Amino acid sequence: MWAEDDLGPTAPPCLESYSAPEYYKVYRMYHGTSWEAAEQIFEKGFLQSCKGMLGRGVYLGRDLEKASRYPLNLPDNQRMIVRVKVNVRRVIKIDRQRHPLQKTWHDDGYNTAWCPPNCGMVESGLEEFCVWEDRTNKSLK
Repeated sequence: MWAEDDLGPTAPPCLESYSAPEYYKVYRMYHGTSWEAAEQIFEKGFLQSCKGMLGRGVYLGRDLEKASRYPLNLPDNQRMIVRVKVNVRRVIKIDRQRHPLQKTWHDDGYNTAWCPPNCGMVESGLEEFCVWEDRTNKSLK
């Protein structure tokens, strides 16, 4: 059990979320989802989103408080946070809308896209990750 597990939605932002991720480093990340989807994740693994601000992939973040807000359309008592170890391997920074690789970064050999905090991409001002995972190259544990 990690200390921040007990902090809940009023926890301060993860300090690590204000530093750029390093290539080939493993980070603790969080994915906010519904109870039902969390059960499927535990049974079968993550399913990549087909759409989203960064295209295909699994959306995660290092900030527990941010993950606790998702999915936005569910009441708090129906939300679940999945804690994941992520090997970010090759990371590309996407720090503006209409970035030339915003939705195609994985086609250029990156397995992780990162939107830094306060770059104007995420309404909350917090960072966002999208991790590309194919069946031969696991990043999520």
